Amino acid sequence: MAPRRSAQQPLAKARRKAKSADPNFIMLLADPEIRLLMQADNVDEGALLNMLKSVSVQLRSPSEEPKDRMGPGYRVQHTELRKYRRGVGIMLINTRSEIFIARRNDVAGEAWQMPQGGIDRGETPRQAAYRELKEEIGTGNAKIVAESNHWFYYDLPEELANKAWSGRWKGQRQKWFAMLFKGEDAEINLATAHPEFDAWRWVPVHELETLAVPFKKQLYVSLLAEFATIFRD
Repeated sequence: MAPRRSAQQPLAKARRKAKSADPNFIMLLADPEIRLLMQADNVDEGALLNMLKSVSVQLRSPSEEPKDRMGPGYRVQHTELRKYRRGVGIMLINTRSEIFIARRNDVAGEAWQMPQGGIDRGETPRQAAYRELKEEIGTGNAKIVAESNHWFYYDLPEELANKAWSGRWKGQRQKWFAMLFKGEDAEINLATAHPEFDAWRWVPVHELETLAVPFKKQLYVSLLAEFATIFRD
């Protein structure tokens, strides 16, 4: 009878194949269910790699250069880039590995989101992230622990885009930052000079996607993949 393979052998081989095939697979390795599958004995690595391809997240994440892509087979042109508002987003995380979300005060229903905002002229994305955090939740007591490798894109529904930006932008392209909150909850104050939220809470990672508005769900799924190592056991 052939010797039983170590449970780590399929994992190691799949990691090497995934790394050489697509960097997005590295982020998928942080998913607990994927890790359990990969640690199972007698796994067919080829079949596993095909499975990973079928569930991998397609990141809409071009840089500012037109050679980058928004998706499979889609080439970004300079004219298209100008249709997206340049901004930042903040995934604020507490010491319990929960994510901060707040409810918008200008949208009917339960519109929960992470802090975000535009980049001012002459401002770096990092500077914008700290400024937006202070302007939206009343405190900038946080430390950047990770920066996205990509600019993430999303489109607003037409009626919202016309209301928010008078039709100037079709959506946003954002640099995202994972930040560790270093303060106390009492420091968070939504009653800022220009309040955007009327409620806030910390949520477990698995609730983020379910609470997101439909047009941001894919964005948030992609962000969880981008920052997966932060939440790894």
